[in-house]
Amino acid sequence: MTASDWNKVLKQIKKKSSKSRRFLKHNRPKERKAGIAAQKCKRCGRFGAHLNQYNIHLCRHCFREIAEEIGFKKYS
Repeated sequence: MTASDWNKVLKQIKKKSSKSRRFLKHNRPKERKAGIAAQKCKRCGRFGAHLNQYNIHLCRHCFREIAEEIGFKKYS
């Protein structure tokens, strides 16, 4: 079940409290503590290729775009 499907179903059964509680218990996406989906890019929201060295929290694509503005130099 994708995130959009999950939200659509939750909106439909929101008024029925017992059904919505049961739905949330069994179908809520679980919190990620490790792996690719644990952290998102602050700028674009991507999951993969995440740089958290120096507490940057950017994906590699966003890092390449704004590296010089942050203060990194390209040596090649």
